[in-house]
Amino acid sequence: MSKIDLAIHGYPNRTPFASAARRSAKVWLSLTLIGADTLALIISFAIGLRVEQPGTISGDVWTSLLGVILVHVGISFQNQAYATKCLTNATCSTRQALLSIAGTLLLFLLVVFSLKVTGHLPRLALSVGIVSTTILIVSQRLLLCHFVRRAYGDRLHTELVIVDGGNVPDACLGSDIIDAGAAALRSDLDDPYMLNRLGTLLRHYDRVVISCTPERKVEWAQVLKGANIQGEIIVPEIGELGPLAVHQLSGVTTVVVSRGPLNLPNRAKKRALDIALTVPVLIALLPLMITVAILIRLDSPGPVFFRQERMGRGNRIFHILKFRSMRVETSDSDGTRSASRDDDRITRVGRFIRRTSIDELPQLINVLLGEMSLVGPRPHALGSLAGDELFWRVDRQYWHRHALKPGITGLAQVRGFRGATEHRRDIVNRLEADLEYLHGWSLMRDLGILAKTAQVLAHKNAY
Repeated sequence: MSKIDLAIHGYPNRTPFASAARRSAKVWLSLTLIGADTLALIISFAIGLRVEQPGTISGDVWTSLLGVILVHVGISFQNQAYATKCLTNATCSTRQALLSIAGTLLLFLLVVFSLKVTGHLPRLALSVGIVSTTILIVSQRLLLCHFVRRAYGDRLHTELVIVDGGNVPDACLGSDIIDAGAAALRSDLDDPYMLNRLGTLLRHYDRVVISCTPERKVEWAQVLKGANIQGEIIVPEIGELGPLAVHQLSGVTTVVVSRGPLNLPNRAKKRALDIALTVPVLIALLPLMITVAILIRLDSPGPVFFRQERMGRGNRIFHILKFRSMRVETSDSDGTRSASRDDDRITRVGRFIRRTSIDELPQLINVLLGEMSLVGPRPHALGSLAGDELFWRVDRQYWHRHALKPGITGLAQVRGFRGATEHRRDIVNRLEADLEYLHGWSLMRDLGILAKTAQVLAHKNAY
């Protein structure tokens, strides 16, 4: 028996059946996607050619179609349209498929124009083929993703946890687990046969996670770097920091724990939307705002606008503008007391404009000044309480919401989380919605929230 045989003797070469099945399934499912795409192209363009030119399809056409298929498969591979994520994520799969179809069509048209054969192009067949291909490919990918998620859930990847003196988190209990001591595995860089033993074991997995004592983490990290696998080490003390990446500063390793949620192009798009909508809305609402201002002055003495310190983007304080809805002598500049249904501080005009959200209209000026956005987490007064506790003491993630500009409306508001915060849960609900918005921002989502805002302008919790 050779040294290599001795190195792996006593431990089975085969992985548990479920892991092996998942690993094989990924390959076959990816091949199924390739075959389904190919079949969709053949059927679609065959139908298109039959519609335009009934009869036998010439061999030259089939040769051209074969070239299109090969180009499409190549572009799909380049676009990661057959990646594992496309087997379980319908949105990703559909997006990459459409990009691949568009890329193939663009390349095909470039070749046609370069060869100057556009006059011989069967336009009807091409149109039918493109539409049919798109429908068939998108449909079969949606069906395949549905089947895979029902059969495998989110665990199509094969994962192994090696325990070498560390603890096993509950979240890892669904993976294959091996005790390094019982399996005679060591992070020994001076033993090639031990590394071979580990490599033989890991070849059946997509990901390996090591739970070990602190003094062994560096050794395991060195071992995993050459293992040709996604290798991870459980480091609970770093987990508390919520790291995003690891960088270097003059040779010193740093852990990246924060980034702005929007890059420059996305910030520009969001700002362009704010300006494009705010200017015409302000002009259209100017007569209403002037009328409200006059009514406020007639109803009670004092300024038309109420200015209050609020926390904005980057935890920078700004002054929010609202139509004054309370008597000046009872106004709460710190916001420690939330307005209640029968609040005696609210004026007659104030009660109406609060119930209809008209009191928020001056915040359009804050949007023009760049202090706020139309959509974003609502800015809170510094002294706001949930029950008898300050907002940020209920949950320290409260400060995360200030990575974006505050908004006149937001995801929390359209979900009905507004009004007085009498209990801790009232602010927790808003915080969860704000963080969801923060991590899933898109321009279309902003437009959707603006559209839904019209339905909650007059709300039972607005008083």
